[in-house]
Amino acid sequence: MNAVAFFTMSQLTGRLTERYGLRRVVRVAVISYATTIVALLAVMASGLQSLWVLASFLFVGYGFLGLVIPTTSVLAMDDHGTIAGTASALMGTLHFAIGAMAMAISGLFFDGTPLPMVTSIAVCAVLALALTHLTLGRDEQPARAAAE
Repeated sequence: MNAVAFFTMSQLTGRLTERYGLRRVVRVAVISYATTIVALLAVMASGLQSLWVLASFLFVGYGFLGLVIPTTSVLAMDDHGTIAGTASALMGTLHFAIGAMAMAISGLFFDGTPLPMVTSIAVCAVLALALTHLTLGRDEQPARAAAE
């Protein structure tokens, strides 16, 4: 189901970026993703560790990732046209390597509940939000963002 959310939302990327611009779509999607996942962490930490709650929040969160990942890939490749293949390979390698490290660290805290996994996802979501703010800065004027 998470893949359905991801791929469905990624299909909207083209239309949304044409209308609002790449940077604005990334900002809104990352803020929405981080908010959803931090809310999931709060719910799980409060003791409500239901599979349906977990699945529902992850479905929404991964839907937002369906907007984030393709859009950030386009932004990352924008200045590297002459070495697009190499840049793409590096980006894919980094996705897998960072994911493996995050899961290895998360696994150290496994206690039979989803809380360590959700905490790891929330930490990554907050880091993504911070990196988005650092690399993209604040919203530009709507007309300029739409022109990107």
